[in-house]
Amino acid sequence: MNAPLLKVSNLHKYFSAAAGKLHILQGIDFEVNEGEFLAVVGESGSGKSTMLQILGTLEQPDVGEVRLDGGLIHGLGSNRQAQLRNEKIGFVYQAHHLIPELTALENVTLPLLVQGMNAAAAERRGYELLARLNMSARAQHVPGKLSGGEAQRVAVARSLSARPRLLLADEPTGNLDERTAQEVFELLRLLCREERAAVVMVTHSKMLAKACDRVLRLHDGQVVTT
Repeated sequence: MNAPLLKVSNLHKYFSAAAGKLHILQGIDFEVNEGEFLAVVGESGSGKSTMLQILGTLEQPDVGEVRLDGGLIHGLGSNRQAQLRNEKIGFVYQAHHLIPELTALENVTLPLLVQGMNAAAAERRGYELLARLNMSARAQHVPGKLSGGEAQRVAVARSLSARPRLLLADEPTGNLDERTAQEVFELLRLLCREERAAVVMVTHSKMLAKACDRVLRLHDGQVVTT
């Protein structure tokens, strides 16, 4: 049996507050396989977004470890972690966070240029992804000329441009109407399966969670069902 792509073991996270130390994550354990689409659900304050930040190396755990492709992703130093994020981890947020001065294509190709890919190869990859998301005709438009659903499709293309092993999505359709949210989700799921990227998606949508391969439910910083 193949080893899991992502392995989270005994994850704990504390935050200081006026009332004392808050135990946000309390011994989280789970695994995600290559190509798997995992939904993370739970009420506000259950630790979902904190966990996602740790998986993306944007926060450090206080106890426990996270392994991606068998290697630890924390304790590597800031430069190595930044390299890891650029090479192996993609991010999609509720807000698309596109650079307003750049076209859709330029937003998608930017991570590739940062990696050192030549401009022509980056542009080919960008056009390929935009085409698969039905956005070819909008490739030269800046974000201000795109609808919310179109901008989020560009954000999905950008997140996958460098062929990450793991995609982290935090309410990726939260700002969209139900029909557009369903369309973007279906495209995201299809594209991630084609790219063999594992996905961990935080969502409040029961409909989208049900459509994922598996659901992990958090309550008060603990896994209550998987």
